[in-house]
Amino acid sequence: MFLEIKNLKVKGNGQEILKGVNLKIKKGECQALLGPNASGKSTFVQVIAGNPKYQISRGKIIFRGKEITKLPPEKRTKLGIALAWQNPPAIKGIRLDRLLKKINLGLKGPKRKFGSKLDFDGNLLSRQVNLDFSGGEKKMSELLQVLSLNPQLVILDEIDSGLDIKRLEKMARLIRKELINKKIALLLITHSGTILRFLKPQLTNVMLDGKIICREKNYQKVLRVIKKYGYDKCKKCPLWAS
Repeated sequence: MFLEIKNLKVKGNGQEILKGVNLKIKKGECQALLGPNASGKSTFVQVIAGNPKYQISRGKIIFRGKEITKLPPEKRTKLGIALAWQNPPAIKGIRLDRLLKKINLGLKGPKRKFGSKLDFDGNLLSRQVNLDFSGGEKKMSELLQVLSLNPQLVILDEIDSGLDIKRLEKMARLIRKELINKKIALLLITHSGTILRFLKPQLTNVMLDGKIICREKNYQKVLRVIKKYGYDKCKKCPLWAS
């Protein structure tokens, strides 16, 4: 198994946020994780990335056969885990193209080139990182930074939030071309699930109250239920009480 999460329990600010999460992702597989706000999705991905803000009280994180539960974030990045932040910070004084180049120079293996064809408006690469970027531009900036790492596992946290359909389609095309078609393992975190219509994950998970309570191969079925009933319908699932 490429990534395996075993019975993960996590605390933050003295409160238990994740309450026994299990997840398995195969090499080259695309999975989605849906859930309402405050369900634990972002905490989950931050813990996978190694954010020391959270305390793991139980469970294991295994990546490519190696337990990484206690590894610092920089070592996880070197192993091939890359996270696109939901709310990325601005970096004043550093142009995006220069940041991408610096990331590339720090890596072993093939280097990646980014041209204007990946750009939203023709000058994104020449601007300071996330400074006065629109919501969509920040998402593209994050995705380009993730791609520059030549990752083995990519986690996209709410990459579709705040995007109109045109930009969402462009984002999805880039994700499919650079990640899915190249068999890079992918975990999509989303509240609305809109991007799933373009990327068609092999497995869709639903998280509620710090637990994954549903796993469904048919992402369309999950989206139909959530669109019609909201996440309240998920709470009535027999798996919720297990």
